[in-house]
Amino acid sequence: MKINEIMTRNVQTVRPEESIREAAALMARIDSGALLVEENDRLVGMLTDRDIALRAVAEGLHGDTPVRQIMSGNVCYCFEDVQHVAQNMADIQKRRLPVLTREKRLIGVVSLGNIASARSDRSSGTVLRGVAQAH
Repeated sequence: MKINEIMTRNVQTVRPEESIREAAALMARIDSGALLVEENDRLVGMLTDRDIALRAVAEGLHGDTPVRQIMSGNVCYCFEDVQHVAQNMADIQKRRLPVLTREKRLIGVVSLGNIASARSDRSSGTVLRGVAQAH
């Protein structure tokens, strides 16, 4: 099974120059704890609700602070089959990964829920064991 068969498409993104207030409002609107950061049709980072709490609020930054200032720039991504991605997610202990084309264009996101919905006991078990080790 391929990731593009189970991934979430139509991913909402933010630009690095958008404010963290705008990003947080988008997270609330779409009920998501993470947003991908895209610039010039390229993935440049990821912003999580945890980034906002720890890197912005806890540090006393204002809501107009640009996303670029608190986002994680080193983003892991994938474009392989489900078992390979599940193993990768387990190894790096990530709950979600952006899915890119070979030209590195963002086409979706794969999460623990997507892996579980693939109905592959092997893939689900692999990723759940790996992510659980992080806690």
